Amino acid sequence: MLPRSRTLPSRIHHGAVEERHDIRHYLHVEVQPKAHSEAEAINPQGNYSKCFDDDGRLKRTGTFWTATSHIITAVIGSGVLSLAWAIGQLGWVAGPTVMILFAFVILYTSNLLSQCYRSGDPVTGQRNYTYMEAVKANLGGRKVTVCGLIQYLNLFGVAIGYTIAASVSMMAIKRSNCFHKSGGKNPCHMSSNGYMITFGIIEIIFSQIPDFDQVWWLSIVAAVMSFTYSTVGLALGIAKVAENKSFKGSLTGISIGTVTHAGTVTSTQKLWRSLQALGAIAFAYSYSIILIEIQDTIKSPPAEYKTMKKATLLSITVTTVFYLLCGCMGYASFGDAAPGNLLTGFGFYNPYWLLDIANLAIVIHLVGAYQVYCQPLFAFVEKWSTKRWAKSEFVTAEYDIAIPFIGVYQLNFFRLVWRTIFVVVTTIIAMLMPFFNDVVGILGAFGFWPLTVYFPIEMYLSQQKIGRWTSRWVGLQMLSLTCLYVSIAAAVGSVAGVVLDLKTYKPFKTSY
Repeated sequence: MLPRSRTLPSRIHHGAVEERHDIRHYLHVEVQPKAHSEAEAINPQGNYSKCFDDDGRLKRTGTFWTATSHIITAVIGSGVLSLAWAIGQLGWVAGPTVMILFAFVILYTSNLLSQCYRSGDPVTGQRNYTYMEAVKANLGGRKVTVCGLIQYLNLFGVAIGYTIAASVSMMAIKRSNCFHKSGGKNPCHMSSNGYMITFGIIEIIFSQIPDFDQVWWLSIVAAVMSFTYSTVGLALGIAKVAENKSFKGSLTGISIGTVTHAGTVTSTQKLWRSLQALGAIAFAYSYSIILIEIQDTIKSPPAEYKTMKKATLLSITVTTVFYLLCGCMGYASFGDAAPGNLLTGFGFYNPYWLLDIANLAIVIHLVGAYQVYCQPLFAFVEKWSTKRWAKSEFVTAEYDIAIPFIGVYQLNFFRLVWRTIFVVVTTIIAMLMPFFNDVVGILGAFGFWPLTVYFPIEMYLSQQKIGRWTSRWVGLQMLSLTCLYVSIAAAVGSVAGVVLDLKTYKPFKTSY
């Protein structure tokens, strides 16, 4: 979901999983560091202190309601902005239907994943603190490495997508004020390059702050910002429908012959756009990667997975209703002209200051979300490099630099160069392919099947020791295979969208 408020706390090094950050730091649940040895841990067979759980950590305090709120906060993000466009491609029948089907699939696979929080017995087994630990405990081997590779590639793609989305929102602020001053007479075309460069410079600065993604107030700001622009988008959609006094759109989606920025929509392009819409919806729903971390905040009894199943049911229901409202109201407002980013579609409308607030909220959210996604990738590369070139001062040396009013900053030249290069590369790629919907579709397609469906199903089969060719095994494999086909179709449609956009695109000269 473009920016969603989440972390990926695991790192992989030659197949070994390491716990990097604890998401409970984000969720404000008191925790105790892991015991350094078995002797330090509380005897699981003994009488526990009222202050500690069976793993020696402070007792978890999470409940059904806190878990529900964490899931909703994590899921609802910038992915909501493309839902009106997605429903616009599919129409009034297929659009909401597909969204509900995605919700059911994610609800089901999330329930399977919740039972993998503990290895072996779902009530008394050893806890897995992260998604990657669950994969390692239940599957192991190459699948751990493959899962890590998919995660890190997804993080790289998200950084590109966030750069594009941030620049679009920055331009939307400028254009809404331009429209207001000219009374809508000036088309206010402008290039996105300057805004992408500005966003890149900001991220280069924040990237030099070690563990910036763990700043305690970051998730609070992200949650407030995401609900701000999501609510504004919904409110403006409702207001626009009331102004039109009718619902725009059709049962089958965008009409053949509709003129878009990429040209006239043909029957083939309608197919590609419909498939791309699947990726956009998948992107808006993806949150499986943090389910285990959220579950690790829940107190017991009852068993954590039982509470998590109830929380998942309520949160997915609330999220789906909210998504349907945002997507349907946006489509009803614009019909075939539904924009890829809902808030940019209101550029000609008042109150322009409300649009500015919503788009500013997106930018603020994305600045922090970029770091939330990229810091784990930064740490992985830096840890690997430290082991690979342990004697290199360029890689390992830290230099203390006193900064007035801030304190001492530890400068590492490798971190400075590598993180700067990373941000520059993602910014350049975003400038070369500034196609918001295409990138969102690709990210949704790439992450949906492996992380949301395949690994949860495989872990569940392994943990429950379900034999091959049993009815349960066959049913789950059919679900996995179907979702794989959906991901492939969404990826094909999104890549086709990129190819189509490139036909009319001039590198570094795109204007909106």
